Amino acid sequence: MTYSRSHANRGAFLERVIDLANNKYRSAGLADINKIPTPVKITEDYGRMVKGCKEKALWVDYCGIYNGTAVIFDAKQTSGTNFPLVNLEQHQYNLLKSWSEKGAVAFLIVYFSKYDKYYYLPFHTLKWARERAESGGRKSISYEEFQTMAQEVRSKDGYTLHYLEAV
Repeated sequence: MTYSRSHANRGAFLERVIDLANNKYRSAGLADINKIPTPVKITEDYGRMVKGCKEKALWVDYCGIYNGTAVIFDAKQTSGTNFPLVNLEQHQYNLLKSWSEKGAVAFLIVYFSKYDKYYYLPFHTLKWARERAESGGRKSISYEEFQTMAQEVRSKDGYTLHYLEAV
């Protein structure tokens, strides 16, 4: 089986940027938000070394606490002019929805590499877009919609990506 290395590493850049911001948030005592590791199934055990393969992740990318409130989000990257809703798996959407309904701040951070822009998309806007798609409408969120319905996040005050400003 062959695979595209660029596809396999898609999102790694965005995750590094977010991880740097999260480390600074933690150091400043502002928030404690962590990357949820992808589960790995160990297939062979050689004592000090193991062989394994990644399993399907059942969670979103990040979870933590900010200002006394639970925060949960997924990081997505797109190279096109829109964000296809199929890029967010159903179980990820369901988790964001469940936490949002219980008072957590749930959202996506979406990076448009074509424009080198990052956006904070609150869950209520994601929910609206999913409902539109389910009723036969557009199955993606256009870059233009992000410009009007999401908040651009930038590097600021020493943070690689000061996304908590949008929260």
